[in-house]
Amino acid sequence: MRKKVVLACSKCNNRNYSTMKNASNAQERLEIKKFCKMCNEHTVHRETK
Repeated sequence: MRKKVVLACSKCNNRNYSTMKNASNAQERLEIKKFCKMCNEHTVHRETK
């Protein structure tokens, strides 16, 4: 089963993206480098609760 998660920028804490994650390995928080419109650069986006 897949779980919907929200990704927030690590620099400005803006919640910019939402994605799906496999729920079977949900021990770790997802970290993806994506473009932030507010920072105007590529930053690490982390999964929020």
